[in-house]
Amino acid sequence: MRNGTSTAVGLVLGFVLDRVFGDPRRWHPVAGFGTAAAALEAQTYADDRRAGVVHEVIAVGSVVGVGALAMRSRGAGGAVLLTALATWTALGGRSLVRAGHAMADRLDADDLVGARELLPSLCGRDPSVLDAEGLARAALESIAENTSDAAVAPLLWGAVAGVPGVLGYRAVNTLDAMIGYRNERYERFGWAAARTDDVANLVPARVTGVLTAVLAPLVGGTAGASLRAWRRDAGSHPSPNAGVVEASMAGALGVRLGGRTQYRHGVELRPSLGDGPAPNAVDLRRAVRMSGGVQVGAVVVAGVIAWVRGGR
Repeated sequence: MRNGTSTAVGLVLGFVLDRVFGDPRRWHPVAGFGTAAAALEAQTYADDRRAGVVHEVIAVGSVVGVGALAMRSRGAGGAVLLTALATWTALGGRSLVRAGHAMADRLDADDLVGARELLPSLCGRDPSVLDAEGLARAALESIAENTSDAAVAPLLWGAVAGVPGVLGYRAVNTLDAMIGYRNERYERFGWAAARTDDVANLVPARVTGVLTAVLAPLVGGTAGASLRAWRRDAGSHPSPNAGVVEASMAGALGVRLGGRTQYRHGVELRPSLGDGPAPNAVDLRRAVRMSGGVQVGAVVVAGVIAWVRGGR
């Protein structure tokens, strides 16, 4: 079995493991990385961009190195197994879908207390200030963004760089979630983490946008509406990647996203994305259906890329 075929098979198996089992409930490697990164931060932190660059290089470089060493002495079967396990570790697609459905269930039942308790598992906004409409919008925007970050991007990085790519991407994305904030502590130290994550997601976000447009009929939308919202609105979003996936999702669903967005570290006024009414629980379920479709599309694309790049 050639390298490309081994990688493709491993990516598909890892995707299946995620769909069947979801995230490991105990001893999750990403949680272990987070603990190690926090310990490293205690040694590397300074209110300075250079310190943040050093922190990023050590943390991500260590993970990439472990992945490369693991792949050095293995046969074809070992490569498939390692790729599958690394992909399963990096993916969060099933957990994302389950959280989206759970949030819609709570909103349908008018259980705002339960919905507010669940929101932190999806995003970092302050749930205490959100009503039902705000909770639905926050959850839907998170579904759109995390479809790219937690599903499409790991698969594509695995397709082009194997196990080191999968694990390295997961490290980059985790560090961004930990320190990539524009607050007093991380404005400078977290700069490298935020910019590295932006670069790592440039292509995956756009692949997600294309898949969202192509699959828009799954949720009663059209590719044209999704692409129009992307072209018109994505550039006004402060993130070069979140704007793409949120705008294309808004266009596919026929809803309006954006507006006042309150995090625990402060308030941001986001531009409007898409046309139509604010989303509700029904729209959130449609977004979850779209996310599932995009994830399947992404594993097909990643498998083909790996197979072609590896000489079949």
